[in-house]
Amino acid sequence: MAFDEHLGDRIRDELTAQRVDYREMKMMGGLCFMVDDKMCVGVVGDQLMARIDPDTYQDALTKEGASEMNFTGRPMKGYVFINPEGTDMDNDLAYWVELCVEFNPYAKASKK
Repeated sequence: MAFDEHLGDRIRDELTAQRVDYREMKMMGGLCFMVDDKMCVGVVGDQLMARIDPDTYQDALTKEGASEMNFTGRPMKGYVFINPEGTDMDNDLAYWVELCVEFNPYAKASKK
């Protein structure tokens, strides 16, 4: 499955604007932006994949375009998908990327 390259470019621009050091990885058929060697934000298909504080998860699901991230048959708490209408405006994308970056220092790294 291809991913929305334009959304990837917009995420790059936003991470750069927020002065965040990151690296990119192709993952889950999409593109993932790693911060401090932890999954932070990404693109799957035409959706933004956001890793956010689990304590703000339920509130995040009420935002326009947001839905549970579900790869395995059950929702992954702390991860949300945001449809294009939820990231169409630059300030909306900035909001989601900022949530991801703010949570990143508290996120657990994957086992290597």
